[in-house]
Amino acid sequence: MEGILPLWKERGMTSHDCVFKLRKILKTKKIGHTGTLDPDVDGVLPICVGKATKVVEYMMETGKGYIGEITLGYSTTTEDRSGEIVERVRVEAIPALEAIDDAMKHMEGTITQIPPMYSAVKVNGKKLYEYARAGETVERPVRLAEIKQFKRTSDLVIDEENGTVSWTFEVACGKGTYVRTLAVDLGEKLGFPAHMSDLTRILSGTFKPSDCLTLEQVAEKMEQLEIEKHLFPLEFGLKELPSFDITEDLWDKVKNGAVLPIDTVPKDLNVSMPIVFTYLQKAVSIYTVHPNKKDYLKPVKVLRNNL
Repeated sequence: MEGILPLWKERGMTSHDCVFKLRKILKTKKIGHTGTLDPDVDGVLPICVGKATKVVEYMMETGKGYIGEITLGYSTTTEDRSGEIVERVRVEAIPALEAIDDAMKHMEGTITQIPPMYSAVKVNGKKLYEYARAGETVERPVRLAEIKQFKRTSDLVIDEENGTVSWTFEVACGKGTYVRTLAVDLGEKLGFPAHMSDLTRILSGTFKPSDCLTLEQVAEKMEQLEIEKHLFPLEFGLKELPSFDITEDLWDKVKNGAVLPIDTVPKDLNVSMPIVFTYLQKAVSIYTVHPNKKDYLKPVKVLRNNL
């Protein structure tokens, strides 16, 4: 079995839980997910099976899209609704829609983020959530995030009893963005403690909800011997990389992992990115500029050496 299975991850499970269950359902150990979704988050989680696990790292680099909800009025330890309340301030002076929209617009582009303490970012070889669970704090690294779009998608919902204000949003962002932190930082700009009160991933690379199956549906398709119809070729995981279609003569070299002169590829190809070599419409290898010989390309991942 080989290919990419777009899974609809349901709430209450970790991404690792999904992989564990799929290994049993698909009866194969060679499975990997393409980007962690928190247990409280549902949505698109592409799963790589068989040889497609070779493209996991490239799929993790792709853009993501989310819809969710932001709530002003209190912040939490985890920056989402699952955490303990850290600070609470009743929202008496409700921000104007124009002020909210302007603040969200100003967060588009390349921004800096400090990862949540409850995250898998490692500091001194230890994950931040491990420090957090032990009641320890540690200096967190500042990271860059690319926000392509961040917009409000509903009117404000005012909860007078609890002193909170909420609205839904949509965000398109680059890899490694903490949407929880976007919500907290937006609240800070508006002068209130805040948290992300809901989140669903609606896009991962080229995969969208209509492409996905639930775990239950995957099991059904396996029983019906129809699962292969729902696996996308591993080439779908490389769509955002430049590609070069090679000749038969070059294929003989590429399948053996040959180092090649840089002028093997067209001059207009962006060699600052990994290049996917294709043969007979199949991705066969990924090349990058040689680290020691700038006039040469070297393979970093041989995907197929026979067709």
